[in-house]
Amino acid sequence: MYLLRSLAIAISMYSKIPVPMADWNEKNMKYAMCFFPVVGAVTGGLQLFIGYLLLEYTSCGTLFFAIAMALIPVLVSGGIHLDGFADTVDALSSYGDREKKLEILKDPNTGAFAVIGLCVYFLADTALWSEVTMELLPVIACTYMFSRSLSGISVVTFRAAKNSGLLRTFQDGAQRKRVRAVLILWACACGGIMLYLSWKTAVIVILAALLVFLYYHRMSRKQFGGITGDLAGYFLQVCELAMLAGAVLSRGMR
Repeated sequence: MYLLRSLAIAISMYSKIPVPMADWNEKNMKYAMCFFPVVGAVTGGLQLFIGYLLLEYTSCGTLFFAIAMALIPVLVSGGIHLDGFADTVDALSSYGDREKKLEILKDPNTGAFAVIGLCVYFLADTALWSEVTMELLPVIACTYMFSRSLSGISVVTFRAAKNSGLLRTFQDGAQRKRVRAVLILWACACGGIMLYLSWKTAVIVILAALLVFLYYHRMSRKQFGGITGDLAGYFLQVCELAMLAGAVLSRGMR
């Protein structure tokens, strides 16, 4: 029963999907991060279903399709990861010292660089989706689980930049070794499915994700002294964009 409560915590925290409330106690928090990829499964499933309907059963234009696909992850997550992306862009653009950057992450105000970063992100995302075909959709649907598996692995593996905050709450409450093992299994399963669907696309997509993961680890340690919830959100958004770009790039390769 406590696993169902852990599932409810993960879904309620990282999405707008309605689920029963669960207490954030030590027992329920132990394995909550194991279920983070479930939110990705819902997101990918919706994109696969809606994308299939739009491409096969409607005469909608490319722009309409691309915008619809770009908005689905935002509607499912409620924008929680985009908030982290925006805050991180602001912090990185400040060129201040480590303490200054951490202060900016905590600032509830949105800076000019965050707005610019979000505009650029959605333009790039929409442009990439405009190049997606039906053949690519199944692989892209899997990327949302894969990216969340990597994000969860970072939460239970990387050093935290602060001794407080939501990310530290998940770190302290998790059974790290078991959670890490489950998330690695998630990642391997997603990778295997993508390779089965299209090995060429999968190789490029997985390589893109791993390169972003390495960048995330190096950048977070150098710029912030560790990771925070905002940085984890930043990683997730950049990783998904890179994987989408990788899928589109594979389409033009022989």
